[in-house]
Amino acid sequence: MAQFLTAVDKALKERRNLEHESAIKRMRARHLESLRKWEEERQKYNEERERRNKQVDQKRENYLNGDTSEIVDYCDMVLSSSEYPDYFPQNFDLDYIEETKTLVAEYYLPKLEDIPTIKEWKYVQSKDTVSSTPLSEAFRNKLYDDLVCQIALRSLYELFAADAANALESIVFNGRVQSIDKATGLPFDACILSVQAGKKEFNEINLALVEPRACIKKLKGVASSKLHQLAPVAPILQMDRSDERFVSSYEVAGTLDDSVNLAAMDWENFEHLIREIFEKEFSVNGGEVKVTQASRDGGVDAVAFDPDPIRGGKIVIQAKRYTNPVGVSAVRDLYGTVMNEGATKGILVTTSHYGADAYEFAKGKPLTLLDGGNLLHLLDRHGHRARIDIAEARKLAPFRESHK
Repeated sequence: MAQFLTAVDKALKERRNLEHESAIKRMRARHLESLRKWEEERQKYNEERERRNKQVDQKRENYLNGDTSEIVDYCDMVLSSSEYPDYFPQNFDLDYIEETKTLVAEYYLPKLEDIPTIKEWKYVQSKDTVSSTPLSEAFRNKLYDDLVCQIALRSLYELFAADAANALESIVFNGRVQSIDKATGLPFDACILSVQAGKKEFNEINLALVEPRACIKKLKGVASSKLHQLAPVAPILQMDRSDERFVSSYEVAGTLDDSVNLAAMDWENFEHLIREIFEKEFSVNGGEVKVTQASRDGGVDAVAFDPDPIRGGKIVIQAKRYTNPVGVSAVRDLYGTVMNEGATKGILVTTSHYGADAYEFAKGKPLTLLDGGNLLHLLDRHGHRARIDIAEARKLAPFRESHK
């Protein structure tokens, strides 16, 4: 009997040992499988990290080399990193003009109704109630006006401060608002503030001590006296949203069609096109436009007579059918013509763009500079179509530009 029990006990021990060894093998197999999967995941992670690092390095190299798309992406990242309250839209569109190193920011601002209306809350223990003290309308309006100017200055500062590639010589900030027109009840989208700043002049400003509205005024920003009223203003420089500024399709009046590239068209056709479009623009208020002379230099000189008693008068119009940026010399010439003619204002319109020095010279003077995007917008406003293709026009530059 004892031998039988010993044999049974021995068999049970052997069975338990076998089960234990089997369990250890299964655990070791699961461990090895988990380790294999972890190694695979680690390798995938390292490969993905290496790929992302290479991508970042390549984007950084492209940015430092002046790649337009990378400059826009980089500036987008800078503005997206700004921390604002949740009710701020923080929506914006960016465009970059390579020839003049100018960034155009169409930035959406908060609405007046987004601004808090309560100054403070108080708990009344005797009544077990909470009471509030509202902000006065005047204080709230001033708060909004200051806020809009502060957003503009902050955006300019952040973009210039982050410009490691020195890709930005100037920035145009167009502050826009999407709201409801209280007079019609319809939604509207309007630019209420526009300011252009050169990097050098902006970096000389001590933002810690400035009064926001006065600083915008010093930079010759365009805005209504009461920003909270959301009065639209004409942007200093507009984006051409259709196709990176240069290409868009509009129908030209008369003998033109949308296959004609304004930057490469015959100078006589361009002269009459400018005359016609400004004639339509000023005829709304009973004005008229007369071409004074055709200089055969790729532009047109004209005089508009606006009968408006406040903002009207004699207006000199000059045009430059250029494929390269218009320099400050052309703006100086226009200013001289305005002074000599005794005109109230001068308008310079081009198929191309303006350099930062041109905008700087025009500040504080009765001059308006319209680039190719503005020209297309003007045509569109009067129901016409045209296009501007700088690259295509430059193929004819050796001949056409020699006649500027």
